[in-house]
Amino acid sequence: MKSLISILDLSVEEIEQLIATADDIIDNPDKYCEKCKRKKLATLFFEPSTRTRLSFEAAMLELGGSVIGFSEANASSAAKGESVADTAKTVSCYADIIAMRHPKEGAPLVASINACVPVINAGDGGHNHPTQTLADLLTIHREKGGLSGLTIGVCGDLKFGRTVHSLIQAMSRYSGNSFVLISPEELKLPSYVKKEVLRKNGIPYTQTTDLEQVMPKLDILYMTRVQRERFFNEEDYLRLKDSYILTPSKLKNAKESLSIMHPLPRVNEISVLIDDDPRACYFKQVLNGKYMRMALILKLLEESEG
Repeated sequence: MKSLISILDLSVEEIEQLIATADDIIDNPDKYCEKCKRKKLATLFFEPSTRTRLSFEAAMLELGGSVIGFSEANASSAAKGESVADTAKTVSCYADIIAMRHPKEGAPLVASINACVPVINAGDGGHNHPTQTLADLLTIHREKGGLSGLTIGVCGDLKFGRTVHSLIQAMSRYSGNSFVLISPEELKLPSYVKKEVLRKNGIPYTQTTDLEQVMPKLDILYMTRVQRERFFNEEDYLRLKDSYILTPSKLKNAKESLSIMHPLPRVNEISVLIDDDPRACYFKQVLNGKYMRMALILKLLEESEG
C-alpha cells in the first residue's frame, strides 16, 4: 500500500497517469461522481490552510465520498500530547485515506509508517508539498502542452518555500528544463537542493536578485510569498517581505506566452492588476489542484484495495 510523502514517491509514468486521469475528470465529471461512494477521507490539519484542506474535501465530495477531520492542532488530541503515530493509528480505524498537514518536517512520514491506510502529505513545514506540485504540473501541462524544454523562474522565498523545493524536484526529471532562481541573498535556494537535485541531474540554473533583468527569457514565472511563519525574528521578515512585487510594468519585456504561477495565498507579491492578464494562471492552479487530488485519491484507494 502506497502513501504520498514526496513528489519523488511518484514515477514519471505515474505522474503522467495522474495527469491523464485529471484531464478525463475535467472532460467527464459525471463518470467519477460515485467512484468513492462509502469511502471516507480524514483531513488532519495541524497547521492553518484554506486551499489545500478545502481542495481535498471538495475532491473527495465530488468523488462521492465523505470527509472527517480537524482544521487546527488545538481541535485534536495533539493538544493533550498525543503523538502523530498514535493519531495515525487511531484515525486509520475511522477513515479509508488520510491527508495530513503538519508544521514539523517528517510528521506525515511518521503517520504513513503507523497508519494502515494511505497517507497523503498535505505539507510538512518547509519540507514538501507534493499535491501542490501535482497542481503545478497539471497547470504547466495544460498551459504549455508538456513538461519539457522550459525555462522556469522561481521568485521570492526559495529557502523556506516547500512548494518551490517540490516543483524543482519534479521538473528536474523532464528533459530540456532550466531554472532561474530569483531571491534576496538571505532567502536563496538551500545548497542541498542545488547539489542533490540540480547539479546531480545536470540541470542548468542561474541565480540572481534581479527579476526584471531575467524576465524576457522566462516561459514560467513561479512567484512565492515571503512566509512570516518560517522566520525566527520579525525584523528579518519585515525587511524582506516586499523584496519582489510583480506589477504590470515589470511584465513589459516578458513573453506573450509567459505563464505566471503562485501557490497562494498571496500577500502583495502579485499586484491585483495582473489578475486579468491572460498570462495569470494562479487561480487555474487552484482548480487544477482539486482535479489532481481527485486523481490521486482514486489511485491510492485503488492500490490499497488491490
